[in-house]
Amino acid sequence: MKKIYLVRHCTADGQPPEANLTEDGYSQAESLVEFFKNREIDRIISSPFRRAIQSIKPFGENKNIQVEIDDRLAERILSSENLDNWQSKLEATYVDLDLKFTGGESSKEAMTRILSAVEEVFQGDEENTIIVTHGNLMSLLLNHFDQGFGFHQWKEITNPDVFLIEEGNSRFVRVWENKSKF
Repeated sequence: MKKIYLVRHCTADGQPPEANLTEDGYSQAESLVEFFKNREIDRIISSPFRRAIQSIKPFGENKNIQVEIDDRLAERILSSENLDNWQSKLEATYVDLDLKFTGGESSKEAMTRILSAVEEVFQGDEENTIIVTHGNLMSLLLNHFDQGFGFHQWKEITNPDVFLIEEGNSRFVRVWENKSKF
C-alpha cells in the first residue's frame, strides 16, 4: 500500500516564499531526519517556498534522495491585499469552500491543486513519498478526507507536523511524535 507522509514545514522567520527557517526551525529539520530515519522513503516532493525545502533538505541529504519541487504544493494565497481580521476571513473559507478574496484562491481551488499532486503520487511507481507543504494547504487536503477537519484543527497544526495518508484509505493519521491525534 502506497504511503504519503504529509509534512508541514518547520518554524520560519516569515510568510514570504523566500522566508528562511529560524534557528529553532533548523533544529526541527534535524528532528525530521531522526523521525524519518527508520522509515522507508522513496521520494521527496516539496513546495517551492524556501522554508519547506529547508525543512526536508537535511533528511534528503542524509538518505541521498533529491528533493523535487512542485508548485502545486505552494501555500494558498488568501488574498493579494492585506485583510483586516484575516483569521475570521480564513475561517469563513472553511464554511464556504468557494469563497474567494481579491487576488486569492478559494479553498476548493487550493484543495483541487494539492489533490492533483497527491493523486499523481499514488499513480506513480514509488511506494513511500514525503510531501512538504504549508499549514493552510495541508489542512485543506485533510479536510478533503475529513470535512470535520477545519479552521480550528488548522490552528492546532504544529511546525513541523506529519500526517500519514495511505492509498485507497479515505482517512489520515497524525504520526508526528508526542502530538495528540485529531
